[in-house]
Amino acid sequence: MRYTAIRPLLFRLDPETAHQLTLKLIRLGGYQPFRAILNGMYAAPEKPVQAFGLTFRNPVGLAAGYDKDAIAFRGLAALGFGHVEVGTVTPLPQSGNPRPRLFRLVEDRALINRLGFPGQGAEFVARQLTAARRPPSVVLGVNLGKNKDTPLEEAVEDYVVLLRRFLPLADYLVINVSSPNTVGLRRLQGREMLEGLLGQIARERAALAPDLSGRKPLLVKLAPDLSDEELDDALEVILRTGMDGVIATNTTLGRTGLRSARREEAGGLSGDPLRVRSEAVLRRVVKRLDGRLPAVSAGGIMSPEDAKTRLEAGAALVQVYTGLVYAGPGLVKDILQKV
Repeated sequence: MRYTAIRPLLFRLDPETAHQLTLKLIRLGGYQPFRAILNGMYAAPEKPVQAFGLTFRNPVGLAAGYDKDAIAFRGLAALGFGHVEVGTVTPLPQSGNPRPRLFRLVEDRALINRLGFPGQGAEFVARQLTAARRPPSVVLGVNLGKNKDTPLEEAVEDYVVLLRRFLPLADYLVINVSSPNTVGLRRLQGREMLEGLLGQIARERAALAPDLSGRKPLLVKLAPDLSDEELDDALEVILRTGMDGVIATNTTLGRTGLRSARREEAGGLSGDPLRVRSEAVLRRVVKRLDGRLPAVSAGGIMSPEDAKTRLEAGAALVQVYTGLVYAGPGLVKDILQKV
């Protein structure tokens, strides 16, 4: 059955309920015979990419937020992704913000979420990653964030705990300092706080993996709402502290040009309205990094044409999320057939 036939039924459900149902179904795809069926349906051309010392079978990945607790990453791998990023993971379990907290803006092909990092916590996610046999061809990333109740001044302790737990389990890790849904988190993108955070994380990684060949890449995910000066400051710190890459961008607080009646809901906006801003930030990131680090592009990638534009603009990899909600799982294959 084509996704276009199923989507109206899913869209009758509350968005978070629909997402949880979809995730449970995709989880089944991690087991035979369902995995073989999905592999057959979504088989895509191999287009290997090298980035931050890793080999990806193709440049299309799943952005963090879709599989927060790593319950379905094996099934997601069967949809053709070159990498799957789970999380955002926090050290301790937390419920996130009150529901409703996820909204479809169908007229705008967008979502607004104010989830607030709900999840089962680091130990639960670690058990998922150790209990399940890893798909051999898919790179696995883990996106890390602080607990809501952790004071900003102590945030580095949360990230260090997570680094220690997931360094042996992931292919790469992402320092998420850009979600708009945890109060104060984006302040960590400021020069002084970011330098303290990333400096400590870099020292901890060096202590855990003194042999350079054994180190896992560390990426930093940035917001689309930074001014040019703020973005330049953040990139300077990322370079200076020895990080391995940048993900641009997270969701936006902007609401320009929206038509939906839901446009004033609080939270981060993703989907088509983010496309122009996220692409502009990517171009500045690529220019500023000047080949010293790879950039991963996320935000507003809704079609093969969007993905092609980002790759041509200098992104080493692209990530999708909201595009899956509107276009369906065939989006990955469609992108890889056209880029």
